Amino acid sequence: MRSAAQAGRPFAAMRMAALIVAVMFFGGCAHLNPAGRTVAMTFDDLPMTNPERDAQPLAIAAETNRQILAALERYRAPATGFVNEIHITSIGPGADQLLTGWNQGEYELANHGATHADANVLDLPAIEREIIQGETTIGPLVRNAGRSLRFFRFPYNHLGETAEKQTGAMALLKARGYQLAASTIDTSDYVFDKAFVRALDARDSDMQSRIKRAYLDHTAKQIAYYAGLNLQVLGYEPPAIMLLHINRLNAETLDAQLALFRKAGYRFVSLAEAQADPAYAQAPRLPTRFGPMWCYRWARDRGIRVDGRLEEEPPAWVADYGAAISVESPAPIPRR
Repeated sequence: MRSAAQAGRPFAAMRMAALIVAVMFFGGCAHLNPAGRTVAMTFDDLPMTNPERDAQPLAIAAETNRQILAALERYRAPATGFVNEIHITSIGPGADQLLTGWNQGEYELANHGATHADANVLDLPAIEREIIQGETTIGPLVRNAGRSLRFFRFPYNHLGETAEKQTGAMALLKARGYQLAASTIDTSDYVFDKAFVRALDARDSDMQSRIKRAYLDHTAKQIAYYAGLNLQVLGYEPPAIMLLHINRLNAETLDAQLALFRKAGYRFVSLAEAQADPAYAQAPRLPTRFGPMWCYRWARDRGIRVDGRLEEEPPAWVADYGAAISVESPAPIPRR
């Protein structure tokens, strides 16, 4: 999510242009990618985002994971779940059992760091500790299932604020056999989820429905926007990688989100299959203080100017309504 200082408020004409682009690309451009449109679904902050805000964290996390995995199964969508050890600890006994469904079949566990710490404010030894301690629970789980940990995603998508730190962090991942997990579609789901949780707490069913409708509308626009931006930057649409968080809003809307992808001509693939595309052969070279989606990074690497102001923010009323929730959510992801 862009900050206001970075992006400013788009003019009406720019918003209209963005909408036209969205309609064009969402309406059916699968032919622009010779292999057809594909997308990998990924979820951060397993086993539950912000479990400390729930009165019954284990029960709510269990139902959230059940609903999300059930929706993925209905759509035969492989998925990767990125785990924070701190969320396992916060939920308490039984939390590790919530990961069982993510450790079999077409689902895969991955590392998201021990404490969800920001690599931009850590030194390399601290980053290494985050990586290693992030394996405390999931390491034995995947080994006992005859698997291995293949992917690591840095919290906030921060790879380090300097070239030296980014190079060092990538070397740490390589030494432990990890591939850096990319992401190409951001829907700011955490903004909508904060509002949704408030509506749940207030038992306001009308507001819950309003938030879900706004979230799905925004999701459709973001899918289309990033498809168009990738085409502009790369000349084709690489496999998309959807970045979501394991939260109650996604539990209730994932069926509809997957239907949006299917309507737009996408086929669901694993993260490994998506990142086998040449576009992901190496991480974007230019370091950044922010954590934008890969298309903005590819644009910087290639010296291609893109206008991030054309990307819509979540509706202001959603952010304002959710502002009453004091528990920390994932940091906004500036998009350029």
